[in-house]
Amino acid sequence: MPIPLHILRHQLVALSAAQAPGRDFCHSIAELARTGRLARLRAVLPPVVYDELRQSYRQNPQAFINGWQQLAQQMHHGFVQHARQRLTSLTRLQPAARVPPAWQQIQHALDAQQNDLLRTAFAFELLDLVEPAADRAAHLRECIVAAPASHDADRYLDEATRCYFYGLFTACAVMCRSVLEEALKQRLPASLTRLLRTRYRNAATLGNLLHEVNNNLQLTGIDPAFPAVANKVNDTGKRAVHQGLLTEEEARTCLQHARRALELLLQP
Repeated sequence: MPIPLHILRHQLVALSAAQAPGRDFCHSIAELARTGRLARLRAVLPPVVYDELRQSYRQNPQAFINGWQQLAQQMHHGFVQHARQRLTSLTRLQPAARVPPAWQQIQHALDAQQNDLLRTAFAFELLDLVEPAADRAAHLRECIVAAPASHDADRYLDEATRCYFYGLFTACAVMCRSVLEEALKQRLPASLTRLLRTRYRNAATLGNLLHEVNNNLQLTGIDPAFPAVANKVNDTGKRAVHQGLLTEEEARTCLQHARRALELLLQP
């Protein structure tokens, strides 16, 4: 039975709009300012939030009161949108001269109490990820290997795959390069490992490792098909780091190459 995501989203909208924790807060701010008791907020708000409110009030008291009264009426309709904008503001660089909107001041204040606004923002964010993540996962198959990898290699692969699921395509490629680097280091014979430590001063990159493996295939016992596949992952990972954001197709191809390279590498 399919999960009715549209129903979950509708219920979340209704619930968040009905509760709208900012409305009472807005009314209280406006009333305290109107009656000259704004200083009472000093005891209940974080200092940085209180200082912002006091400065705004001093610049234009009547506009401050009117603005908060109007905002209280708007909170019912704009609560969901504000919650999403709040989350976005945490993920982007903000100019120093920018004056934060009043709704953001509300959310900063309420975040200090219970984080309900951020929970709502994340709930919508994650709901939007379900369908595309499920579609991407449906096109992958398990990566079956004959020999075990290190715990760190498993974690890198987990992060790379989840980055792909959730649309973090550039991060996916970077993590694909990391998982191959970790797995390859564990697979090298001790003599080659000592040589690499000396030659690259304990800072060998995946590119360095692949160069040495290609020159010492017989010594390593690694499948001859491995370097060519792994080099594709390395090239995409370097492009992700140095040349810009990747597309979904590029990330998917990189992840598939990384999994194939692991299957070639982790043979008995």
